[in-house]
Amino acid sequence: MRHRSVADLMTPTAVAVQPGTSFKEIARLLDEYGITAVPVVDDEHRPVGVVSEADLLRRHTAKDGPSTAEAMMSSPVVTARPSWTAVEAARLMERHRVKRLPVVDADGRLIGVLSRSDLLQLFLRRDRSIQEEIREDVVVRILRLSPSAVHIDVDEGRVTLSGTLDRPGIGPILVRLCETVDGVVEVEDRLTYEEGETAPGRGQGSEPDPGPGSEPGPRPEGRAV
Repeated sequence: MRHRSVADLMTPTAVAVQPGTSFKEIARLLDEYGITAVPVVDDEHRPVGVVSEADLLRRHTAKDGPSTAEAMMSSPVVTARPSWTAVEAARLMERHRVKRLPVVDADGRLIGVLSRSDLLQLFLRRDRSIQEEIREDVVVRILRLSPSAVHIDVDEGRVTLSGTLDRPGIGPILVRLCETVDGVVEVEDRLTYEEGETAPGRGQGSEPDPGPGSEPGPRPEGRAV
């Protein structure tokens, strides 16, 4: 399976400001490009902060101090790498309580911006696309099952698995793999197993637990070894 990366989801940035950019110019850029924040970069195009609509409103309300990007920006800036998975980026946003991440290359230069709305694109995948990935990548390529072994129904990102498997231990693995597919909201397990198969964790031919208080039976006589 190939998870979509930050590079796949980010907006390649064409909008950034310098530390000396004025309040009015930043407000104009936010309005013109329909964005809610803009990265602040130094002379080498490395991000040093972010100015958001909230920062502008805070400065306007305070009415004191310089109204430049450097004075208003949130810093230090939290950045992401283009090779990261969407999950890694989402966790970083949650940890730092930010709504967007400037994306930088190996030299630390700004190449894009990833927002929460970009991450939501994962859950707008077509159900058919999710279904095909589960069947081809999870069922066939990874688990090496017949494509007809599992019935996969996807509705608004909710996956329902049904069918009869000959290996009970494979069911929980299948469910966990499906949960990692981009766009999957939840997985419902309706899988059954062929008659005579034991539940996961109970091997065939194992002796039952005699329970507490049971005494062991007499040992057969034989020659000591």
